[in-house]
Amino acid sequence: MKFDFETDAGIGTRATLGTIVLATDETLEPEMGQMTGALDHVALYHSRIPMVAEVSEATLAQMEADMPASAALLPRALDFDVIGYGCTSASSVIGSENVTRAIQSVFPKAKVTNPLAGIIAAGRRLGIKRIGFITPYVPMVSSRMRGRLEDAGFEIAGFGSFEEGDDRVVARITEASIRSAALRMAQGAPCDGVVIACTNLRCLNVIAEIEAETGLPVLSSNQAMGWHMLRLAGVQDSVPGMGRLFKCGFS
Repeated sequence: MKFDFETDAGIGTRATLGTIVLATDETLEPEMGQMTGALDHVALYHSRIPMVAEVSEATLAQMEADMPASAALLPRALDFDVIGYGCTSASSVIGSENVTRAIQSVFPKAKVTNPLAGIIAAGRRLGIKRIGFITPYVPMVSSRMRGRLEDAGFEIAGFGSFEEGDDRVVARITEASIRSAALRMAQGAPCDGVVIACTNLRCLNVIAEIEAETGLPVLSSNQAMGWHMLRLAGVQDSVPGMGRLFKCGFS
């Protein structure tokens, strides 16, 4: 037998979001789900992009060529409001403008962001000038991102890194280790905000705790990109437990 049916506008009637996630990343998808899961009528879709476990400038730069094909694996029938490219270090190497160009070659109407762009927008929104900066990266990759933040007008008041080049290991750095590093940074550097870079670091569950202990705003790659994606899509909701940033609208 054949049944009659009706159609509607689908899931993302408030916002339709897409993320391009590194093949090696184990953290971005769950944390994006935490940020968007309680929001009604916000749809979130993921694609993957090839990436080897070893993080270097050469492996990061290769993703610019691979990005259009990865974007094309997102559902083409959807009108995406925002697409986020989920790699902080590669965004520093490739450049936000080139990330945008690559994704808009497939989805020309979508707004585009990435963790670096999100951190810059969030830092400006919170009035952060001097950053206590934490990464898991090897020195060359960390240096490139430091330069991008300084070019955007931030002062790096303190810097520390786990100096781990294997993305599989980065995903297993404990939340307690990240919290400890952030507390040491806040105590030792004359900063007015802490930035913890890398989409594969599990930061989201400890951000509010670090903020409470230090009195400083804390930004992570996933949190900043998720906030930026939602605000660019016009979703201004405050999401509990996501840190001071998620109490801010977008201006």
